[in-house]
Amino acid sequence: MDAKKQTVSLILLLGILCTACTISYSFTGSSIDYETTKSVTISDFPNQAPLVYPPLAQKFTEELKDLFIRRTKLRMVPANGDIDLEGEITGYDLAPMAVKEDAYSSMTKLTLTIRVRYSSRATPDKDFEQSFSAYREFNSDQMLETVQDALNEELVKEVTEQIFNSTVADW
Repeated sequence: MDAKKQTVSLILLLGILCTACTISYSFTGSSIDYETTKSVTISDFPNQAPLVYPPLAQKFTEELKDLFIRRTKLRMVPANGDIDLEGEITGYDLAPMAVKEDAYSSMTKLTLTIRVRYSSRATPDKDFEQSFSAYREFNSDQMLETVQDALNEELVKEVTEQIFNSTVADW
């Protein structure tokens, strides 16, 4: 085979490969089939943790709803959505960390745990019940009340991202 025929053959082969393969990109971070999944229901997540921070339940539920609204084309419906998310806050815990030589803790860890039940009418084989958690440490010389709002904002953001990724992002 001469060089001209090899070049033509290579170009044809590359053309066939390029048209045979398709790559799908999603810039929203979700991999939802919008033909079969058009709506989502996110129920309120009540706070059932032993330590209760009153604004946490509403803040968490609203942040999760906002994340789905911002990053998907799903309609938010109050009941019977194609995707259904429900659960509860099961943990809001403080634990001493990094004990100093005087036997006092220099850091405290705040952990948020959420139990989620996910169901999808289009893909029921992917339904699950799972707990998600995140934590932040802060100096023990600070009162929880002074850092609680900022820490909760970070924790809620992290846990809602984990839930989003596990439910519709296929990560």
